[in-house]
Amino acid sequence: MLEFLSQPWPWYTSGLIIALVMLILLFFGKSFGFSSNLRTICAACGAGKTVKFFDFDWRSQTWNLLFLVGAIIGGFIASEFLSNGEAVQISQATIRDLSELGISAPEGIQPEEIFSLENAFSLKGFLILLLGGFAVGFGARYAGGCTSGHAISGISNLQLPSLIAVIGFFIGGLITTFLLMPLIF
Repeated sequence: MLEFLSQPWPWYTSGLIIALVMLILLFFGKSFGFSSNLRTICAACGAGKTVKFFDFDWRSQTWNLLFLVGAIIGGFIASEFLSNGEAVQISQATIRDLSELGISAPEGIQPEEIFSLENAFSLKGFLILLLGGFAVGFGARYAGGCTSGHAISGISNLQLPSLIAVIGFFIGGLITTFLLMPLIF
């Protein structure tokens, strides 16, 4: 069984699982999204006493917190028990593009030049994390949800604002990839 779980699965497996999860959520009248968990955690810790945004019935969102905890535990189990330790396999074109930015091909899951602890505690790495975290947090609130909420839940509910948000996410990703990343790295 462990051998079956640790082998690469076909690309369409994740789509089928996401579709199944969405059908279950739609059946129970729930919507999916991870960025709302931060609001729920802040409300559960009492932030609603001082900030009106966090003053809501957070207990109605505990199912989403369980989803978050499950994702963290699932990621841990996959990396510790189902990973063979080999580097992630990426295309030669991606390796070439990364090398043009001064980033080597990953020897593990991700490139060390971006995701190492040494880089995180450098001034440049800290500023990238700080500004990137602010941009993601602000963007998720401004867009009324995160990429998973809009792209998976919103579009499956045929919501036009979610389609517009996803188009904006793709435009932002293209701008970051082709304009900002060469400036940063």
